[in-house]
Amino acid sequence: MSIQVGQSAPQFTLVSSDLKEVSLSDFKGKKVILHFFPLAFTGVCTTQLCTMRDNFGYYDEHNAELIAISVDSPFTLARFKEANNYQFTLLSDFNKEVSAAYGALYDQFVFNMKGVSKRAAFVIDENQQVIYAEVLESAGNLPDFDAIAEKVK
Repeated sequence: MSIQVGQSAPQFTLVSSDLKEVSLSDFKGKKVILHFFPLAFTGVCTTQLCTMRDNFGYYDEHNAELIAISVDSPFTLARFKEANNYQFTLLSDFNKEVSAAYGALYDQFVFNMKGVSKRAAFVIDENQQVIYAEVLESAGNLPDFDAIAEKVK
């Protein structure tokens, strides 16, 4: 079951594409937008993260931190970030624990891959409470960026 609005956000520490540990608690006092995505360098995932990149100013203006999470290795994420000029944090959930904690993990994905992050978005407020939660069953769909932006206001 995925995390619901009103719940405390599950805490985590993951390794970034810069090979640094990043914890959700590092952002207490700011809104945080978590975007889970299945796999780097795939079409819909690139669209999802490029949409985040292209609207980065809006989130920055509202003192909100954008974070993208997938089960890809930090090395793959570093290349993905560089190739697409992403200015936000990409985190590796290689062990799949955070995706599972947020209810955003496929048991089985395409090509019989197991343990791939679902496409999902969560907005976490300054007190680390979930104020928006969206977990998509179809990896071909994108999160509701307008609803996310509204919650960031």
